[in-house]
Amino acid sequence: MIFQMCSCVKVPTILLNNGRHMPAIALGTYLGFGESGVVMSKDNEFRDVVLNAVDIGYRHFDTASIYSTERELGEAVRMKIADGQYKREDFFITTKLWNTHHKREQVASALRESLDRLALNYVDLYLMHWPMGLNVDHTYSEVDFMETWRGLEDVYKLGLTKAIGVSNFNLKQLKRVLEEGTVKPAAIQIEIHPLNVQKELVEYAQAQSLVVMGYSPFGSLVARHGQWSAGPRVNDTTLASIAEKYGKTVPQVVLRWEVERNIVPLPKTVKRKRLEENINIFDFKLEKEEVDKISDFDSGTRYTLPSFWQNHPYYPFEKVDNPIPDPFLSA
Repeated sequence: MIFQMCSCVKVPTILLNNGRHMPAIALGTYLGFGESGVVMSKDNEFRDVVLNAVDIGYRHFDTASIYSTERELGEAVRMKIADGQYKREDFFITTKLWNTHHKREQVASALRESLDRLALNYVDLYLMHWPMGLNVDHTYSEVDFMETWRGLEDVYKLGLTKAIGVSNFNLKQLKRVLEEGTVKPAAIQIEIHPLNVQKELVEYAQAQSLVVMGYSPFGSLVARHGQWSAGPRVNDTTLASIAEKYGKTVPQVVLRWEVERNIVPLPKTVKRKRLEENINIFDFKLEKEEVDKISDFDSGTRYTLPSFWQNHPYYPFEKVDNPIPDPFLSA
């Protein structure tokens, strides 16, 4: 199945295990975290980014209640529908349940709040953002993530979302959801880039018919909080030679690397040129040897490592010696 995204770009879709289709690239809508907390859009700037993205060809948008972008995303989608060019079913909207609503009875109200902000009747995919439950003050809650999963199953059966899944789960946690749940997750969203290939988790999830979505796809190609980390940059000779061969940029090659692995990449940008560049990755294919070369950069490096939660019983990642302070408690 192909979505005709614009006159020059065709974006294929991936079949979910419930029979629905997900466009094979999404625009990530997280604007970042600053000194005063989650970065907020001003003067409808992000709404206008989404309007541009739709014109360019994006139909899949990834948001979350904690991102503070649901309202402007929903407004942009409704504006495009009101223009008469699109219908609601032309768009695929993913949003996520935040950690402070992990009790089963809280899940439906949390999703309804997201739907109110989006001003939509349903979302296409609802993800448990993290396996860790938190209290309202962001202290640890001991709610079992399987209780939370029952809540996601509830909203799926209510029709508030067309599919459900998990985010930032490790292999053991995903296996537990598959073994104990009554509704199979349709997708898992995890950090994937050349420095964090996640081969075992990706292959297991795909073998269980889950679609894998990869956030932070550029890895070390971009600066984070004004700092550059170790790892390949856009001038890396291996990546640059592959890009030159296909007449593409290094970021496009890295996104295509994910596509070749049947992963849905979630690049984020507010710049029109980058919006155009990031979606223009479906007119070439990498050879297996090139995919393997890019995978060889793997070092298990995570850029999303909330070590301030590492003593939570459901923390999914490795612990570190010097955890960073919890920004949600200080915000």
